[in-house]
Amino acid sequence: MRHLLIPHPRSPCDAVSCLEVEVGTAGAELTLRYVLTGDMSRIVVPPVTAPARVGGLWARTCFEAFVGGDGAAYAEFNLSPSTEWAAYRFDDYRQGMAPLAETQAPHIATTVGKGLLEMRVSLARPAGSRLGLTAVIEEVGGRLSYWALRHPTAQPDFHHPDGFVLAM
Repeated sequence: MRHLLIPHPRSPCDAVSCLEVEVGTAGAELTLRYVLTGDMSRIVVPPVTAPARVGGLWARTCFEAFVGGDGAAYAEFNLSPSTEWAAYRFDDYRQGMAPLAETQAPHIATTVGKGLLEMRVSLARPAGSRLGLTAVIEEVGGRLSYWALRHPTAQPDFHHPDGFVLAM
């Protein structure tokens, strides 16, 4: 099933016409297929490099997944079109951030074409029953826009538990 991400009202992006995510689960695997359509000449897409765990990916074009459960703890996955990635755990809302050490490296495949960016991700399904899907899109010139299934606050905040809206 495809899910539409919407830009936060405070961070519009005319370069993107649509951003959707397809979610799949099979056994111990979570698959995500991000599909962005728009004017790719106006969007900064990090070049594909060797897969590696890298911090600070949210400061440029990056797709993300947040997984939480009934408790306050949750996990954050940063997934770059470059194939770089990061995974963090939080004990509570923006508290106790630490690398999610026990996770395996996700498999990321990126395709960029005329008017299209597609990124397929396969990762070990994290514990949790609720999913928040988000993206940060960098435009040429450095402006960032923040995309999510739902924006529960006046400022962009992907960590807010009310943004974890999909049942897994």
